[in-house]
Order: sequence, then structure tokens, then C-alpha cells
Amino acid sequence: MSNGTAPTSRTVLLRGGEVHSPADPFATAMVVERGHVAWVGSEGAADAFAEGVDEVVDLEGALVTPAFTDAHVHTTSTGLALTGLDLSGAPSLEAALDAIRGFAAARPADRVLLGHGWDAARWPGGRPPARAELDEATGGRPLYLSRVDVHSAVVTTGLLDMVPGVTAMTGFAADLPLTGDAHHAVRAAAFGAVTPAQRAEAQRAALAHAASVGIGTLHECGGPHISSEEDFTGLLRLAAEEPGPRVVGYWAEQDVDKARELGALGAAGDLFADGSLGSHTACLHESYADAGHSGTPYLDAAAVAAHVAACTEAGLQAGFHAIGDAAVTAVVEGVRAAAEKVGLARIRAARHRVEHAEMMTGATIAAFAELGLTASVQPAFDAFWGGDDGMYAQRLGVERARTLNPFAAMLRAGVPLAFGSDSPVTPLDPWGTVRAAAFHRTPGHRVSVRAAFTAHTRGGWRAIGRDDAGVLVPGAPADYAVWRTGELIVQAPDDRVARWSTDPRSGTPGLPDLTPGTGLPVCLRTVVGGETVFVRPGG
Repeated sequence: MSNGTAPTSRTVLLRGGEVHSPADPFATAMVVERGHVAWVGSEGAADAFAEGVDEVVDLEGALVTPAFTDAHVHTTSTGLALTGLDLSGAPSLEAALDAIRGFAAARPADRVLLGHGWDAARWPGGRPPARAELDEATGGRPLYLSRVDVHSAVVTTGLLDMVPGVTAMTGFAADLPLTGDAHHAVRAAAFGAVTPAQRAEAQRAALAHAASVGIGTLHECGGPHISSEEDFTGLLRLAAEEPGPRVVGYWAEQDVDKARELGALGAAGDLFADGSLGSHTACLHESYADAGHSGTPYLDAAAVAAHVAACTEAGLQAGFHAIGDAAVTAVVEGVRAAAEKVGLARIRAARHRVEHAEMMTGATIAAFAELGLTASVQPAFDAFWGGDDGMYAQRLGVERARTLNPFAAMLRAGVPLAFGSDSPVTPLDPWGTVRAAAFHRTPGHRVSVRAAFTAHTRGGWRAIGRDDAGVLVPGAPADYAVWRTGELIVQAPDDRVARWSTDPRSGTPGLPDLTPGTGLPVCLRTVVGGETVFVRPGG
């Protein structure tokens, strides 16, 4: 784990606000000392600390919560999207091509043009850009444009010319988005053209943006098919040396020694058991509704079992990217086989993880609970692509689409949840993520705001083996955010989103009203290890 904010020796008293703490549901003040929470309590009791602190912060009614943890991020790609060409808002193919032309004209010195976020499923006609159109828009320059799910891309002829033999690789088609090995090869060539200075600039931009939305910790999901060893170690080094969010690294390779050598917490993250639904590469038990195949398996149960056993023996976390129901089944079968070899207790203690876990069944949910697998999930996926008219329904049909992302069933079964964004696939937007889980497009999958908030704060810490963090209680790391928000409301744990209360006698810390249509809280300050890493100007 890395962060550039060594615990400060200064003592700070925050008072005059609302402190979200299970230690005192009515807390209005908090003391931070040596980078940890030292005390939470009432305004009146805070007077006893006022003389002995280095700084008193008047919250002016603001809300203080634990800083969020985003449990699945691609930091450099996020930064490149922030500083480069972002097509996520393009309403049509024509608008996307216009944006590409403008970007190419504005970046004459870039060896390779980089962009992200196109989604033809949202465009009239549903057609991605053709290679000839991209060649025209860029004047023949190399261009890499990842689809919103980053599992396929469209490229120019200029970029293909930089990758010898790409036309013979799996996943190559004459005028279709690239997938599989062809996609991995062109992505490596494109990202290989990014200079170290450009990479560091992108990483700083991503970390600064994360801090500005109240995120104190990021789980970086790197790997040889995603970025590079230099990118991964450079990010960990930058985060260790400069103030900003903490960074926990996962390296997606079946080489346990390599993961340890690179400073990763696990040989995990986007170790692909399959692809994505949007790119028709998630591996399904039954064929896609809009394609005559069932996706692509990348790992079988035997490979999963070998990797999980090796990681467990080495004291590292294992983890896999698995979206389709067949891929999730393969992961479960593999982890169960590993448990038979090394022992169930050791498997559970290791807290291995599965990223995305979208197409779950009753059997795989029960297996996650039995095996102690953490589900690292992204509620914004449902907000973006769920519903009877969304991309999920196009790919799977309405009935199968309604089974996706069953957060309520997972919580009821005791499956540990850690929320994230998979940025740049969906934005770094923690309150939006909590809202997406609480107002899931399939009502039966909704969870309480409180449960969603916990999954996005404490859940991320528990996923890395820390049960003492992600909550504002004495002794916990002083990772917190200060928010300007409206009225706080209390939701009973079994109420989902149906009944709300402002009764202070509930004895439960309140959270903002996240009903769709209401404004989301605005981050005023983010603190990591007692050090301020973001302050909103004029906030």
C-alpha cells in the first residue's frame, strides 16, 4: 500500500458539523492526532480539547464521513481520459468523428493519439467508426480509441502498421473493433508511445481528481495486458512520494513472484477469466441474444485452482475478472478445488476477490459466501447499461438482463462487497455509485444507502485485509472527507429505499438524501492519514 502522506504529528479539532461515526451517532466534533482519529463526540465535550490542539476547524454545519475507497481503478488510463480525448459524451458517430478531428488538430506533437469512451450502443444506428473514417479524421496518424468497457477498440491504419502480424492475431477483423490478442497488441503499442512525463502527468491528474471527489484510497488494477510494469511501479512510487490518495496495487498475472516483485498486494485484479458484455466477450452459459455465440473463456477452472493455491501458499491475494455466468462458475469451481488442496480456512483467510461478478446465480452467490470471496463490484454499470432498454437487455434479452448485479441477494448471503468504478469505464463518482446501488434499475437488487456507503468505504479496506479502517472511530486512520450537503436522513437497514426518517432518536448516523433528482454532496476537503490532500477553492 502506498501513499505520500506520512502521518502528521499535528493535532486538529473539527467541530460544528455532523460526524458520521458509529462510535457516537450524534457526534458533531472529532479530534485527529498523529494521523489517526483520537476522539469523536459532542460539541459541548469538544471544549475540553480546544486549548491543546494545533488547529481548530469550524465545519460550519458540514458533514464529515470516512473517505471513500474505489476498489477498482485504472489510474493512468483515467488520467489519460481526463487529459486526452473523452468520447463518453458523444451523442452520435458524427459527433465522435468531429471530436477526433479537433483533438488531432490540437495535438500535433503526439506520436499516437489516445481516446476513450465511445459506445456505439448509445448512438443512432449503433455502428462504431470504420477504419477509413478514422484515417480521414486523423489525417492518417496512429489513433487508439478504446470502447467504454476497454475490452475492444477501434484504431487507424497508422496504428496497425506499428504492430507487425496483428492481422493474423485472434480478435482481428477487417473493419470491426479489435478484441482479444489483436486488441492487447495494439493497446501495448499505443500506450508504449506514451512518454514517462506524459504518464506521470496522467497519474497526477487522476489522483488529484480522485481526491477532489472524496476518495482517499484507490485499488489500482494493473497487468501486462492492461498497462505495463513501468506504469504500475511508477504509479506506486509517485503515490508514495507525493501527497494524495493511498494506492493499493494489484497485478493481473499468473506469476506470483512477479506480483510480489512489483510491490502488488495480490496477483489479482483484471486477471481475465472472460471479457465484457458490451464487446460480446463475456463468457456465458447461453448465447447472446444479439449474437450467435456465448463469448470467450480465457481461464478454465483448473487454471483458476492452480493460481489460487499458489497465491494462498505465497501469502498473496488471488483475484479474477469475471462477468459472464460461465466465467463466474469457472472461478468458483477453481477456488473450491484450491480449497480442497490447501484447506478452506486458508482460502477464506486470504480474502481472494472477484472483479465485477455481474452474472451471479443462487449457486455462485452461495459459493462466494462459503469461500469468503470478496465481490469487487461497480454499481454504476447498472446505472449506465441496465434497464429494459439498456445495453444489457440488448445483449442478453430483458429477462436475463434483470438478473445482473444482484447486490441485495449477495449481501443477504453474507458476500463481502467492495464498491468501485472501473474508471475510466465509469467515472470516479462515489456518491453516484452509492445512489446507483440504492436505486438499482431492478428494484429487487437494491440495497440500503447505509449498506452501499459501507461497501464503498469500509468494504474497500476489508477487501485488502484491514478491518480497522474506513470508519471514523478512535484508533482508525484519519482518512476522511468533508461535504456540503442537504438534510441528513436515517434509513433502517431493511428498508431499502422505501422509508426514511429524520428522527434523531434513531441512534444511527445520518447520510445525505440520494433520491434521484436531488443534488449529490459536494466535497470540500479530503484528508488522508491526517494530511489534507484536497481543499475546494472558496469551499
